[in-house]
Amino acid sequence: MTPKTSRIVGRRSLATLVCGALATGGLAAAGVTALGPVSASASSHREAPLISGTPQFDNTDLYAFVSPDHPDTTTLVANVIPFEEPAGGPNFYTFAEDAQYDIHIDNDGDAQGDLLFRYTFKTQVKNDKSFLYNTGPVESLDDPDLNITQTYDIELLKLKDQKLVKRTYIADDVPVAPSNVGQASMPDYGKLRDQAIHELAGGTKTFAGQADDPFFADLRVFDLLYGGNLSEVGNDTLKEYNVNSIALQVPNDLIQESAEQPIVGIWSTTQRKSASGEYRQVSRLGMPLVNEVVNPIKDKDKFNASAPWNDADFLKNVTEPELPKLIEAIYKIPAPDEPRNDLVDVFLKGVPDLNQPPHVTPSEMLRLNTSIKPAAKPKRLGVLDGDTAGFPNGRRLTDDVIDASLQVVEGELLGAKNDLGDAVDKNDQEFEKAFPYVAEPTSGSRGPLAKGTDSTKGDVRNQIGDALTPAGASGSGGDDTTLIAVSAVSGAAGFLLIGTGVMWWRSRRRVSGYY
Repeated sequence: MTPKTSRIVGRRSLATLVCGALATGGLAAAGVTALGPVSASASSHREAPLISGTPQFDNTDLYAFVSPDHPDTTTLVANVIPFEEPAGGPNFYTFAEDAQYDIHIDNDGDAQGDLLFRYTFKTQVKNDKSFLYNTGPVESLDDPDLNITQTYDIELLKLKDQKLVKRTYIADDVPVAPSNVGQASMPDYGKLRDQAIHELAGGTKTFAGQADDPFFADLRVFDLLYGGNLSEVGNDTLKEYNVNSIALQVPNDLIQESAEQPIVGIWSTTQRKSASGEYRQVSRLGMPLVNEVVNPIKDKDKFNASAPWNDADFLKNVTEPELPKLIEAIYKIPAPDEPRNDLVDVFLKGVPDLNQPPHVTPSEMLRLNTSIKPAAKPKRLGVLDGDTAGFPNGRRLTDDVIDASLQVVEGELLGAKNDLGDAVDKNDQEFEKAFPYVAEPTSGSRGPLAKGTDSTKGDVRNQIGDALTPAGASGSGGDDTTLIAVSAVSGAAGFLLIGTGVMWWRSRRRVSGYY
């Protein structure tokens, strides 16, 4: 199959890039926005009022690409929990136990799910009398010092008109890679990551755990489109933040309708268990930034609870997008004429002769032609730069969806040539060459060492750990006395701080006459 794709974009100058940068965050979003009338946004960090208060259930990004080192397979990556601060303990980041994390496949273009991969998680706590995530250095996923662990099951549901035809359990009690607490706690995190990669029957691989957030963008666009100050663009807002990733690598022939019809649609959802025991969808994601920037506030929660077969409800948000109008008002970049049928054709149906299924029903989801081989040298603008293996034919980790979407939203496909972007062209960390491809999470001990310490001799945290190990103890991990010592020291420090605070507060009240 030789897809017909026009090559529209050339080199962009730094000046144009900066100019479009501020449009980028917004435009890109708009473009993205246009990507799908109801897209729950592939890059939907805190994109809707309700989901912003429950980050464990919040889909942040969705990726789908033919695996570069195994082109007979497709890799799907669904991320949740935005803006994970690496040192955000003592309660580090776990998948929700009362959630169903679903990856949907439409393999015939009718906007109905045909396959559904469902991930559900369980949490285990070894010692609930401790506040610690780990009680010593962690060397394996079954290390007794890893106090809080998670495992998960995977179900494969085959559907017809959204009715269950067959349910198969394809994985059971698979361990999750933990949060990267820091160098003292996890001196070889790569080893833990490798142990969390599992091969299943039929050539399928799975991974779940913390990862570096692969989305790169200057999100300060939400400060009134940079407030008109273009000197403030070009910083990766998500640098050094982590997410929780679910990655699944499956044979192409498992998800294709047939070799003759290799195009699939993909979207992810999260369902949360209610007090009555029923599961209700609270998050949805397909194309990037749609719900974040395309849908107005009144539609955001509704979109997160919606399904592709009802996307006509959000069509006006795509055909009459708000963002280009804002860009025109602030930066005098003319907004293309409405209705924006170009956005509907490309982002709701797929590119003709590339990733548009026959008899397609317009709906918001990522669409991937699994017969297109991976590019030897991927181009960050994907199809716009002649790379048919990239966005919007699926989405690779390296695809610059902000710039590509921004340019399309501003009329690139209508003849309005532009080189708009947000001046953030790649992720702050290199991606892996093999499954699960996402980069390792940023460590909680990423900061500088304490004054007077030497990394070659072990930093202060390790010295403290050694000091708390009782004389004669064989190790710092599973010994109860070690745990007691740590808790005692921490507790004493806490009481001291509280006592000091109370004394200060009482003295203030005496002075002010309220005591």
